[in-house]
Formats: sequence, structure tokens, C-alpha cells
Amino acid sequence: MTRFIARQCERASCRLRFPVAEGSPLGESCPHCGGPTAVDPEPYESHEARAPAQASGPKVLALLDNVRSLKNVGSMFRTADGAGVEHMHLTGFTPTPDHPAMAKTALGAEKTVPWTLHRDGAAAAAWLCDAGYRLWALEGGPRATPWFAALRESAGPPIVLVVGHEVSGVDPRILARCERVLALPMLGIKGSLNVSVAFGVALYSLRFGTGSD
Repeated sequence: MTRFIARQCERASCRLRFPVAEGSPLGESCPHCGGPTAVDPEPYESHEARAPAQASGPKVLALLDNVRSLKNVGSMFRTADGAGVEHMHLTGFTPTPDHPAMAKTALGAEKTVPWTLHRDGAAAAAWLCDAGYRLWALEGGPRATPWFAALRESAGPPIVLVVGHEVSGVDPRILARCERVLALPMLGIKGSLNVSVAFGVALYSLRFGTGSD
């Protein structure tokens, strides 16, 4: 548990308020305008939010197909740890936890979630299907149906949540192995979410959701 203090810029044109660790020399000058700062006399403690959890959905694994961004993959490892993902299958050029910079976004989850690297994602998908897993892909296209409606059918054998490359999506040979191709609802102008955000929404609704629209 870490104690923090709040500092606030004394310049009337700025007034930026920001946290620094108690006892840290940082923050004497405003990081925005460079002006002097004052210290709030009341320190506070940072608590990790941990709500009691019991998953109501199926067991889940994940297959990351050529996800290129180290930050996205690190974020997905942290999400996988929170939702109790059993195994992360990393395919193609998806970066692995062996990369020293992974910890910046995974924050230790890269050490707790089991993972395997497969150079051939299509072969990995075939092996998972043969082992009795159900593959559900987060992807658009003509096969795509609404994600939240599919939650009613999630009971049963473990599901492998498949996400793909940030631009080109999931390899068609992997999609051909998927039991379901599913899309998250989008109300704005964009057709999809960032891959790590979509992964988090889908994973948590699958593990803890009610199955309602």
C-alpha cells in the first residue's frame, strides 16, 4: 500500500492538481506550466480495488492471432489474469512475456497467466478444436452475429476467445475453425474497438455476465 499527497499549482492560470508519492521530491514544480506547487496536508493511501468474484460463465482460454502491439498484448494479459483465463495462445508475431517491456502494461500478470507461442496460428486453432475447445472469434464480416445474444449459448465446454491483428483481423483459416464469429455493438462512427478493449469487454461479459442483451 502506497501513501500519496496531492500537489496543486499556485498559478491562477493553471491550478493543476496531481498526485505524488509521499516523500517524493517530484512535483515541486508544476509538470504543466512549471509554476510552484502547494502540498495538500492530508496524505491518502492507494488501495487495490478487489471485489469478491465468482465466475458464472464457462472456462476461457484465449488465442491472440498476430496482435502486433506490445501494449495491447500486455493489457490483455492483465485482463486475462483478472478474469481467470486458463491459458493464452500467442500466434504468429504476437509478442510474448519474454519481451522485457511487457511488464509496463501487464504489471506482473505476464508471470501469472500460462502461455504458449505458436508460429502457425491456423495449426494452433486446429489443435484446439481437435482437443474439444470451442473457438469464438471477435470479428466482423458476413458470419458475424451479436456478441451479447451469444452469451445465452456459452454454457458447455471451455471457450477459446480469438482476437486478431489490429488492422487485418483474424486469419481466415482460423475463422474457418471458429464455432462462432461475433461482433460487439457499436453506436458511433467507428466499426470496432481497440483490440485490447474489445478483448476485455468480451472476456468479462463471458466470465461474469448474465447473458441478457
